[in-house]
Amino acid sequence: MSALLAVRVVITGRVQAVWFRGWAMENAARLGLDGWVRNRRDGSVEALFAGEPEAVERMVAACARGPQRARVDRVERHPAEHDGVAGFRQLPTA
Repeated sequence: MSALLAVRVVITGRVQAVWFRGWAMENAARLGLDGWVRNRRDGSVEALFAGEPEAVERMVAACARGPQRARVDRVERHPAEHDGVAGFRQLPTA
């Protein structure tokens, strides 16, 4: 078994009111990832993805496209630590 990877991403563009959080929850769950997704007051979406490195990388790459109605301008990637909570969930706006 490979070491787990955790990354935090901040996605900017037209990413709110386009079902980005729901899309992220579905895709992260399908990939077996732990973590969370939330809107930020600045109009971006932030997420923590933790799990098998290949699955995390696939999810980060998918965020560069997003759901159909989104327009992703940028995905900032930051190292992170797994928060220890199993499953993928939506958090309140920060």
